[in-house]
Amino acid sequence: MDLKKIAAEKALELIAPHGPNVMRVGLGAGSTIAYLVELLAANPVQGVELYTSADATAALLNAKGLPVHDVANVARLDLYLDGCDQLDRELNALKSGGGIHTSEKLLARMAREFVLLGDTSKYVERLDTRYPICLEVLTEAVEHVRSECLRAFPTSRLEVRRDPQGQPIVTKRGHWLADVRFGEMPELAAANQVLKFTAGVVETSLFYRIARKAILAGPDGVTVLTAGSSPSFA
Repeated sequence: MDLKKIAAEKALELIAPHGPNVMRVGLGAGSTIAYLVELLAANPVQGVELYTSADATAALLNAKGLPVHDVANVARLDLYLDGCDQLDRELNALKSGGGIHTSEKLLARMAREFVLLGDTSKYVERLDTRYPICLEVLTEAVEHVRSECLRAFPTSRLEVRRDPQGQPIVTKRGHWLADVRFGEMPELAAANQVLKFTAGVVETSLFYRIARKAILAGPDGVTVLTAGSSPSFA
């Protein structure tokens, strides 16, 4: 049983234009989104424009003959679908792995509805320290950001993300990625406030109070969560 495919099948139900207006749908990255692209290619939906900030998703859409529209040409999306590393009861999420969270958060904020996709293993009652909060940081600001993190969160440590050759990973905007790891996860409102508004931080991988819904597949079926709801699998 492929749980991510099951979650993608449920997400496909959300892509349904109403009336004469085009439905603008944003897609993130990862294996669940890849399944969703396969489903869209096999089950074309009329009246839909697709947008993505992920190069891998754009390449897959193009390979399937599904046009990718330019995010820069629109102010709003109707729906944004994406996976995550971890999400909690309030649908706060960490999206640290890919390092493209700045663009992903733009699409999430543009969307009238942001829906997280995945399997039930992603769910925790409260986000924990299993995953770092990844920052996109101006290269000249790394030491300042490190100092501010330590001042606000004494158990934290900041590590510049590096490639196999030991070189800093550079984003498409020319910035560095830095992972903030905590000895104990701080209160999320404080972490969001401090990290997001530290000078030199472009964006963080903490998606705090943005998602409206989550579709999670488990051995007993699909659960659709809203913020604060009690999952049947927990």
